[in-house]
Amino acid sequence: MVSKIKENMERTYNVPLRKGTHKAPAYKRAAKSIKVLRTFVMKHMKVSEVKIGKELNEKLWLHGIRNPPHHVNVTIKKEKDVATVELVGTEYKGLKVSEKKEKASGLKGKLEELKGKASSESLEESVKKEKVVDVKAEVEEKPK
Repeated sequence: MVSKIKENMERTYNVPLRKGTHKAPAYKRAAKSIKVLRTFVMKHMKVSEVKIGKELNEKLWLHGIRNPPHHVNVTIKKEKDVATVELVGTEYKGLKVSEKKEKASGLKGKLEELKGKASSESLEESVKKEKVVDVKAEVEEKPK
């Protein structure tokens, strides 16, 4: 009898990373631990895409590239063909997409940056001049 894995499910695993990471050179161990984690999740949850949470990623890289943990307790949530993995006790939060202004490279970018600064400086100077003129006018209006 063949068992089918449900579409939506949540499981907790203690993922062993030691065997895979000790086969890698010391300067690649944290990256290798991520790969081992991904293959473990793909195998056990039967998915093709794995998303790793921020807290889990920070835990794997906590002691640098040479010293990842030997095993990690994770919670895996499967929805359709995508699994999200996060440390036990924390929730997976999707990526925040922020819009970045693309700056022109080279001289064009520098010129635009200087123009922006110059226009803001000229505005500040003109405001200061207006205030000085207003103060002078008030002083002249007062009778002596």
